[in-house]
This record gives sequence, C-alpha cells and structure tokens, in this order.
Amino acid sequence: MKTYDWIVVGAGITGAALAYELAKTGFSVLLLEQQTTPENATRYSYGGVSYWAGTTPITRQLYQESIARHRILSQELDADTQFHELDLLLTIDTNTNPEITAISYAEVAIPPRLLSIQEACELEPLLNKDAISGALTVKHGHIHPEKTAQAYIQAMLRLGGEIEVSQVLEFITTNTGKFTGVNTTTEIFHGANIAICAGGLSRKLLKSSGIPIKLYFSHAEIMEIPPIELRLNTLVMPANIKRFQLDTESTQVDELWDEVGNEIVAPILDAGAVQFLDGSLRLGQISRVLTDPDAQVNSEASEKWLRTSITQILPALGNLPGIWHHCLVAFSKDKLPLIGAIPEFEGIHIFSGFSSPLVLVLPLAERFAKSVSGQEDEIINQLSPNRWN
Repeated sequence: MKTYDWIVVGAGITGAALAYELAKTGFSVLLLEQQTTPENATRYSYGGVSYWAGTTPITRQLYQESIARHRILSQELDADTQFHELDLLLTIDTNTNPEITAISYAEVAIPPRLLSIQEACELEPLLNKDAISGALTVKHGHIHPEKTAQAYIQAMLRLGGEIEVSQVLEFITTNTGKFTGVNTTTEIFHGANIAICAGGLSRKLLKSSGIPIKLYFSHAEIMEIPPIELRLNTLVMPANIKRFQLDTESTQVDELWDEVGNEIVAPILDAGAVQFLDGSLRLGQISRVLTDPDAQVNSEASEKWLRTSITQILPALGNLPGIWHHCLVAFSKDKLPLIGAIPEFEGIHIFSGFSSPLVLVLPLAERFAKSVSGQEDEIINQLSPNRWN
C-alpha cells in the first residue's frame, strides 16, 4: 500500500502549482481532481495578472515575485503559458468623477494613468464613448489559465508526481484524529499530509468532516465567445470593482454560511472583457453569494443581464454568439488566501481563498513547499487560517 507525502485535492491553478512545487522540493505527491475536464474558476478565469496592484508590504513583495516568475515560467515548465503584457483599461462610469477615481488608486505599487474619454477610445476603439467619463490604464500581465495549470501538472508528472481523476468522498483519520488519507469514488489513497485546494468547494469538503473554516465562495458567471477576427486591444474592467465589496459584506455574519439556501447580499455585475491569443473572448462577470455551492442559477436571465451590460460599454461584443458558464470562486475576509495547517486537525492543510489567484499562487505555492520542508517563512505564517482566532 503506497503512502504519499502529500495528497493535493483539486487540480485548478492552485492545486496544480502546489503539487508541482511540492514535487520539486522532493516530496512524493498525488494530485486528485474530480473531473476529467475541470469546470472550475481556473477554466473560466480572465487570466489577468495584476502585478501592479500591491498596496501592502506583503502584497507588493508577492506581486513582484509573481511577475518575475511569470516571465520565466514557460521556460521552467517547458510549456507555453501564453504570458504577455497588455494594456488594462479601467472604465469610469459617466456619473463618477475621474479624478476622484484616480486618487483611489494612488496607493498601489504602480498607479494607473488617468485617460480622457478620447484617449480611452483611442486605446480601445471598441469602447462606447458615451458610457464613460474617462478611464485608467496600466500594463497588466495575462496568461492562459488552463494551459498554465496543465503545464504545472505535466511538469509535476515529470518529477515523479501522480494524478488521479477521482472525487473525494471522505477523509480517513486515526483514533487520535490525525488525517491519513482520503476515500474517493475509485479507491482509498493514503498520505502523510493532505492539502485542500478545491477552491469554492473547499468549505463544503472540510465541513463534511466537522472542520470549521473562515473560507467563503461566490457563484461567478461569464460568457465565453469562440474565436473571432474582431480584436479587443485591451483587458477591460470597471475601475470601481464591486466584487471586492460584495466579498467584504458577505462575511460579516459567519453563521449565515452554515445555512444552505441563503443569499447573503444582492448579486453584482462588473462589466468586463478580455480576448485570448486565439481570438476567443471572456465577458463577465456576475457574482452571487449563495451559501449552497450546488445552487441553481437562472442562466437565461443571467445571460441577458450580462449581454445588456457588456453591450453598453463594448457595443460590438455584447451580442456575439457564445455560451454562458458558471463556477465557484473562493475568498476570505481580508482578500488574502488561507494557507497552512488547519489548527487542531493534524495532517490537513488549506491552500485556498485566493481573491486574485493568478498573481498570488506562483510565489505562495513555492513558499509553502519550502516552509513544509523546514524553511521558516514569515509570509506563510501570516496567512495561516488561524489568523482570526
């Protein structure tokens, strides 16, 4: 009976990166994914790497480490992550003062430049000039999230790691409560340590074993447009992103999350768009805080809301043929992920809750792997799930 040093649950960008870093450090690793083709937040991500947006000593340091790593990651993994830099265009509503909006970004590491309506439309000709009072712009990293996750997985396999498509049903524990493995839909796997990287499903998975954790999730909805010849020059997002406020408001009363069926706050829509190198588009996004991870969403009404909002800001894109998609997005109370051993539960760890995963996962997966191999890491310590206790 084989026992792994680490069983990593979830093969999105978080689990894939962590499994690779653990294997690179010398651990035996098993990566578990419940779907042959994952329908997760990585699959439907915009792919943005906001390395310019650090506002605290920790985020500034991690974002610098992240962009340096992204620039060499394709070479390291021997696969194309499609990393490149493009102009981020942060649109400002017609009823909002552009100068005041610009001031709200003054504390970030690389403050965006304020553009007039004309300058914004010159940078992005598809923009509706009547829908904005101005815009902000800054250079922004971009990758193909799925290809990056797959690159990590293939590199992990070359290092001797393994992957299985299997859904975790329950955790295995000893009489003393130590977690020693997982029972899945295919077989039982044994491991000295388990890392939960299941994104929006992490809370439900841990709760099923009586493990409380201050990790939350929203239901995110986007439109995916097949490759087109029309070119979007920039990554378009609103300057006033409502999602972060939604996350904050929905974590004020933790008890509400213990009741399946709650909609804690009203849904929001941040109208944005990005085009990948193959010409395909992602348009989004709606965010809903429904405490049931399996909640059904009215896709027809959501698609209409999405298309109406996108058409207002980018008229040429709103009615293109495409498919509505839905996934879960994990987050925490303070926009920083939960990383490390779960207090009072031996052998089980969390690596989830990334509000901005593509700019944080790379450096934190590497730091986590080094920390569990014996190298003290003060940043990993500060991201412990015990930090609110």
